[in-house]
Amino acid sequence: MSLTDPVVESPLWRGGWYQFAARRDSPNFGPRPLDVRADLIVLHCISLPPGCFGGDEVERLFANALDWSLHPYFKSIEGMQVSSHFYIRRHGELLQFVSADDRAWHAGVSSYRGRSNCNDDSIGIELEGVEGGLFEDSQYESLVGLCAALSQRYAITDIAGHEHIAPGRKSDPGAGFDWLRLQQALGLPSQFFPFDPVFGKAR
Repeated sequence: MSLTDPVVESPLWRGGWYQFAARRDSPNFGPRPLDVRADLIVLHCISLPPGCFGGDEVERLFANALDWSLHPYFKSIEGMQVSSHFYIRRHGELLQFVSADDRAWHAGVSSYRGRSNCNDDSIGIELEGVEGGLFEDSQYESLVGLCAALSQRYAITDIAGHEHIAPGRKSDPGAGFDWLRLQQALGLPSQFFPFDPVFGKAR
C-alpha cells in the first residue's frame, strides 16, 4: 500500500482508534474541517511535573481531571484544556485519547508546509520525556509501529516535531530525539522530515 493512498479501514483500526493502544477518552477534541485530511504526524514530549515519569498526571491533564493543587508547577498550566491522539510511556505502553479521524488539541498556534493551524491536518503523538532528553528503546519501538500503522491508514506525507511547527514557541521533542533512527526504522526518504536526518540540514 502506498503512503499516499486515501484513508482505508483495516483490522488495526476502528473509527480512528488503534487496536494496539489502550483507550483513554479525552473530551478535548473536535471534527476536522470537511476539506482536510490528516497527512502530518507531529511528535511532542511531556511529563508532569516536568522530569517526573510513571504517574498518571498526563492522563489526568488530557481528561481535564488534573488536581492543580498537587504540585506548584501545575499552577502554571491551571485550566489548560489539551489533548494528544497518542501518548507513549517510558516502557513503551501506548495510550490513545482521541480518534485519529478527529482533531486533537496538541499543536496550538502553528504553521507547517505553508498551512496554519496544524491541529486541523495532523496526528499528535506525545512521548513521555523532557525537552532535549533521551528516550527509551521501548518508546522508539512503539513509535515506529504506530507511525507505520498510521501511514497504512492515512495519507501521511510528513513527520515533524512540535519545535518545527511552532519554532521559537516550542522546543520539543528536542535534541535528545533520534530522528535518524526513526527514519531508518520506517524506511522513509528524507522528504518526509523537516530536515535531512542524516546530515541535519533543513530541506
